[in-house]
Amino acid sequence: MRTLDRTDRLILDIMQKEGRIAISELAARINLSTTPCSERVKRLEREGVIMGYHARVNPALVEKSLLVFLEIKLSAKSGDVFDQVAKDLAQIPEVLECHLISGEFDYLVKARLKQMSAYRRLLGDILKKLPASASSHSYIVMEEVKESLYLEV
Repeated sequence: MRTLDRTDRLILDIMQKEGRIAISELAARINLSTTPCSERVKRLEREGVIMGYHARVNPALVEKSLLVFLEIKLSAKSGDVFDQVAKDLAQIPEVLECHLISGEFDYLVKARLKQMSAYRRLLGDILKKLPASASSHSYIVMEEVKESLYLEV
C-alpha cells in the first residue's frame, strides 16, 4: 500500500461523514474529475483502507437499547486459549466488539441487548463457553455521551 496523499485523506474524510455521497459529488468537492476520483476510491477499497459501507441503525428502534461493557479475566493464558476465546466471542451476535486488552482484565466486550434478562443469559453463556474464565465485571451504560466510527485522517 502506498502512502495516503492529501486527496486520499480528503476522500476518506468526506466518505466517513457522507458514506452515500455520489462519486460525481465527491469528485466536485475535491476538485477531481469523476474517473480519477472513482479510481482512487476503488484503490482505497482494494487496499483495505476503506473496509466497507454500513447503515447506522438506531438501537432503540430495533429493541437493542441496553448497552453493556464486560471485562473478562481468564484464569489460564496461552495462545490456544486466546484463539478459542476470540473464536467463541466472535460468534455471539449480541457482541458488537471484543478486544484483547492489557491490564487487570484480558478482554473488553461491548454488547447490545433488548433488556437486562437477555444480558443475564448472555453473561451466563459467555462464562460457560470460555475455557478459562476466572472473573468478570459488567458496566451497564446509563447514557451514551458519544459514539463514533469517524477517524481523523
